[in-house]
Amino acid sequence: MTDTGSRVVDPVTTEIIRCALLQAAEDMNTTLIRSSYTPTIYEAKDCAVALLDRDHNVLGQSSGLPIFLGNLEVCTRATEETYGADVWKPGDVWVLNDSYIGGTHLNDVTVYAPIFTEDTADSELIGFAASRAHWIDMGSKDPGGSMDSTSIYQEGLRMGPLKIYEGGEPCEQAHALIARNVRFPQPTLGDMRAQVACARTGAKRFAEIVRRWGLQTVLAARDAIFAQTERLEREQIAAIPDGVYEATGYLDNDGIDLRTPLHVTVRVEIDGNRMTMDVTDCADQATGPVNCGAAQTVAACRVGYKLLVSGDVPLNGGSFRPLKVVTRPGTMLAAVEPAACQYYYSHLGLVIDLVVKALAPAVPARAAAASYGDSMIAQFTGTDPRNGRLFVSQEATVGGWGAWQTDDGESCLINNVNGSLRDMPVEVLETLFPVRVTEYAIRADSGGAGRTRGGNGVVRQYTFEADQNLSLWWERSVTPAWGVFGGGTGAAPRVVLNPGRDGERELLKVNALAVRQGDVLRCESGGGGGFGPVAERPAEAVREDLRQGLLSRGRAASAYGVES
Repeated sequence: MTDTGSRVVDPVTTEIIRCALLQAAEDMNTTLIRSSYTPTIYEAKDCAVALLDRDHNVLGQSSGLPIFLGNLEVCTRATEETYGADVWKPGDVWVLNDSYIGGTHLNDVTVYAPIFTEDTADSELIGFAASRAHWIDMGSKDPGGSMDSTSIYQEGLRMGPLKIYEGGEPCEQAHALIARNVRFPQPTLGDMRAQVACARTGAKRFAEIVRRWGLQTVLAARDAIFAQTERLEREQIAAIPDGVYEATGYLDNDGIDLRTPLHVTVRVEIDGNRMTMDVTDCADQATGPVNCGAAQTVAACRVGYKLLVSGDVPLNGGSFRPLKVVTRPGTMLAAVEPAACQYYYSHLGLVIDLVVKALAPAVPARAAAASYGDSMIAQFTGTDPRNGRLFVSQEATVGGWGAWQTDDGESCLINNVNGSLRDMPVEVLETLFPVRVTEYAIRADSGGAGRTRGGNGVVRQYTFEADQNLSLWWERSVTPAWGVFGGGTGAAPRVVLNPGRDGERELLKVNALAVRQGDVLRCESGGGGGFGPVAERPAEAVREDLRQGLLSRGRAASAYGVES
């Protein structure tokens, strides 16, 4: 039983309220996806939502992008710190996309609203509804975003806490400001309004929960849920041997200086039932756009933490209380103005894998080898000859995940930064944009060998059906997916323009490269690392991989000594 003042809440009621809060967040997410205007949200689902209490603690967060884990409350806190606790009024809605506050690139826009018991001046603030979604263009120097930006000022419209609805009515000047600074004003404002609808859905659901059980009962249940989550997490940490664990990896480059890798070291200290992750030993903020605000580094460390400590426990305000994250201002993991932040997630995916690598010796049953790791962005922009309109197509590419103790890694799965994000369906891509997908297949042999095998990446090949510009951001060639406990390394990514033709070029990063109608782009994503010694993989498992086309005969013989 939980006692909050005079209120005692039984476990059954507590669990019902927990599920109601989580469902409220899922309803918010459904509203956003169904109301959005752009395929980045309604198809790829590049978004996440959260319901917060009045102290900015997470009550429920929907499925979505893990990299926003426990991170949306940063925006409501920043607004309150800037304007004071009295700034919240019924019917108001706010927006924020500042990379140094929210941590992400400017395209990731957070929309949030306070929730009151009633829509009256004397009603009580009870929480917040927030969502973050990718807007397809923020007015950066190149449509959709630039792979070679060197300053935040090249990356588009940057908004600190800005009110976009007041008392339920739109702030027309703010809407006009946004519309004048982006290349696609109608769908951009449409996506913004979808996020507003998402916030209103959250407010409605939370108010219904409070009316049904009463505010004091909901708060008492919240306290019980938070306490239970903290207790479970501390128990898991206490089971890890005390000590200091480290792992180091490298980004290929910053997109500007293509010859210099950038190092990241994750240092994890276990002290009883407390965990500290220190990422101060990393490259200083880079010239290119591989930087992020500290809030996103905290979120990445939390993803690694959840993978090993509390993956089965829904996120809430009790999560991460035993975790401390230490960053160093002025590094690419805690960037300061005017650092470019467009591709903030490359080093964050590396951080997540490094957390697991560092702790793998201490928790081998829960650890996995590295995944292919990055979003592997392919972006096409130009004027569509079918309608004469400017277009931006930006999609992440799936790849192979690392193997673990009891099973092979998953093939053809989105990276762990993006979670519920989906690759763009071929039919949608070809309908909306002047490109054709001529091959989409598993990249055989790309998974690292081991007792359990790393997952395979994919081959995705495009033919351009009109002249346009190509931008790429592909990572993990310097530090491809490593194996653990004797497992092999996964294949690095490979991207080729016009393979087998005159002028064939291998590319991983390029910005606004002009391509012509009929040109071909072949993208091969990396595989995951293997787990355990190769010699311990059963021959029948190798033959099954051969049967399914996951492995070639040559690879089966060279890596495993198995002849077909």
